[in-house]
Amino acid sequence: MRFEVMRLDDVDGTPVDTTVVDAASVNRIVQQAAAIGQRLWIRPADTSAM
Repeated sequence: MRFEVMRLDDVDGTPVDTTVVDAASVNRIVQQAAAIGQRLWIRPADTSAM
């Protein structure tokens, strides 16, 4: 399964950048974001967008 991970702006919460990753990468990305206090929005990726 693939997920869309959006990094959110610290001030207003709007998406700053987006990447699509496999499930194994989500844990690593979440841990990195938590270490620096970054906000993320993670949702299943739209398979038609790949």
